[in-house]
Amino acid sequence: MTDAQDTAADSSLRTTGGAPPDDGGSSVTGAPNPEPGPEAGPEPGPEPVPLLEPREGIPPVIADETALAEMIAAFAAGSGPVAVDAERASGYRYGQRAYLVQLRREGAGSALIDPVACPDLSGLGEALSGVEWVLHAATQDLPCLREIGMVPTSLFDTELAGRLAGFPRVGLGAMVEGVLGFVLEKGHSAVDWSTRPLPEPWLRYAALDVELLVDLRDALEKELDRQGKLEWARQEFDAIAAAPPAEPRKDPWRRTSGMHKVRRRRQLAVVRELWQTRDRIAQRRDVSPGKVLSDAAIVEAALSLPANVHVLAGLSGFGQRMGRRQLEQWQAAVDRAKALPEAQLPAPGQPVTGPPPPRAWADKDPAAAARLSAARAGVSALAERLNMPQENLITPDTVRRVCWEPPKVVDLGSVGDALSGHGARAWQVELVAPVLVSALSA
Repeated sequence: MTDAQDTAADSSLRTTGGAPPDDGGSSVTGAPNPEPGPEAGPEPGPEPVPLLEPREGIPPVIADETALAEMIAAFAAGSGPVAVDAERASGYRYGQRAYLVQLRREGAGSALIDPVACPDLSGLGEALSGVEWVLHAATQDLPCLREIGMVPTSLFDTELAGRLAGFPRVGLGAMVEGVLGFVLEKGHSAVDWSTRPLPEPWLRYAALDVELLVDLRDALEKELDRQGKLEWARQEFDAIAAAPPAEPRKDPWRRTSGMHKVRRRRQLAVVRELWQTRDRIAQRRDVSPGKVLSDAAIVEAALSLPANVHVLAGLSGFGQRMGRRQLEQWQAAVDRAKALPEAQLPAPGQPVTGPPPPRAWADKDPAAAARLSAARAGVSALAERLNMPQENLITPDTVRRVCWEPPKVVDLGSVGDALSGHGARAWQVELVAPVLVSALSA
């Protein structure tokens, strides 16, 4: 038994970090009763223990094929789930590629891999096929892991498990402290992981991130089982593992911060042209787009429509430490947008593929607005009884779509089919369909 398991065993499920109280069952099948008992609350547990060093020390960074092959063999021979984490260089580099991959498995210890030196980890992915991967906030790391050949067939997401179990704080540090009683040092979470060589304190931090991940998984599995939610969690994890890669976002330039200020189509064209120019430069230089030109500067130029470089240089975000050549490239982008014929200017808004914004429902369809109000109230009450966030019980978008275009015949079967058609899992359908039937029938 590991140190973390000893701690968890001594305190059942610790409550230092705000874990759910030990409660009984409820009237909802398989669901916990979040109502507090007559007690004032759980007694404070022992003081959390700082986790300062990995159990076997900081492992050497694997940066060549020979060391990688040895590591793959060791992890293939290990036992039980494998903890997996990845570090990116968000805010420093273009894109979301992995710059360090950390793993830990019983019988193999911990490993740190440099995916810049070893860009193809498909062999490792194949060796771990069929093994449960334990990740924290899996959807954040899976895209960059997929790029280097690592795709899980089975996973356990400790962040999502915490949400389903009703923990108010589900960051890795809060979960490790609240459940296992250890404090993780989080000072290096936002550093530039593309740095080479990586400093020893960063490597220590990275190794510690997977040190207790399997222990956390085991404790959360027990808590989910106690609450009657383990099968729900398994369905969620299976859905994440089976999800295809996300489609590229349409018109990503429309997500420029401050876009709500830009009203005219010509101004929208300037935003688009500056955004696309910035993106090409950032990709070529492999730096974060925000380091090339800020969103605020893009919006400022769009609103001002500068006539020449001299005017552009006087705008916020362009004048300081920007050379003549840089100013000319931005002014050229503005001029291209200003020269576009009317027919090529972007539309003021993106095409709406789903229901209109809820604030417009009362005018467009008062009956649908009433259905949505009743559905929201019912889902909120159910989520509170189940002690979990509403968005994990059912996505708000799914509720809106079913309320905007309900089945012609409203019953459990038709509403359940509608929910499934929008991607709801079986456990969500079972719990939410009766609520929506009531709302749609009111």
